[in-house]
Amino acid sequence: MAIVINRLCKIFGAMIKGLSYIIYFIFPKLRFTIPKISKAKKLSKNKSLIPKIIWQTNYSNVVTLPVYINYLFNRLMSLDWEYRYVSTEDRLEYLRSNAPNNYIEAFEQLTDGAAQADFWRLFVLNNLGGVYMDIDAHVVLPLSTLIKPDDKELFIKSKLRYNNYFLATAPNNKHFSKTLDLIVDNIENKRIDDGVYSLTGPMALNNAIGDENINYKLYKYVCIQGSFTNEYFQYMDKPRGKWTHVKKEDLLKKII
Repeated sequence: MAIVINRLCKIFGAMIKGLSYIIYFIFPKLRFTIPKISKAKKLSKNKSLIPKIIWQTNYSNVVTLPVYINYLFNRLMSLDWEYRYVSTEDRLEYLRSNAPNNYIEAFEQLTDGAAQADFWRLFVLNNLGGVYMDIDAHVVLPLSTLIKPDDKELFIKSKLRYNNYFLATAPNNKHFSKTLDLIVDNIENKRIDDGVYSLTGPMALNNAIGDENINYKLYKYVCIQGSFTNEYFQYMDKPRGKWTHVKKEDLLKKII
């Protein structure tokens, strides 16, 4: 069933993207607002060790139609979950209010929004728990079907490595704590040669996990990216805003 929904989403998403190019040629200023908080639409049938909260962040919650459809699809698949959108400013404020000083100092060195989001998602999940998804990602089955009541964590994996665009955990996950410490060390020692991917992204997560046993599933059965949207629609108001366009020498603030 997950694979069937996966394929149908890609087909439907391709149609949405194709139509959206026409819509935005005619109405280039058309935007929709993702709410900062969306309460659960129905009572949860089962208690879960992983808190039923979805976390997302982006440079803005005022988005194009494809990104908004992606959000709506995820809400349809998580009716018994609360949704929380966190802005760039609120990410920093949350860390300043809850993180140790070395975490705050490391976070404030980051100049790229994606790198900041990498750091923030690990911290907020380790602190409060829940599920994080990138703004262009969507689940392929209802979240309460994917995550069992006694699950303490759920990671996704491609053929070669674990990904961080979907993360689910109960609070105080040792793998998240280890990844955060590794990221702070990367920042403090300015390990920028391999860009965001290694500084704060998936490689930091993979290096922290190493050969340890974790609860994971292949990504295609859990969460995929880019079905409903793409870089053009996600960054229409911030051209070349994706992390892949950031020069490695600009990832950290320069100390004068």
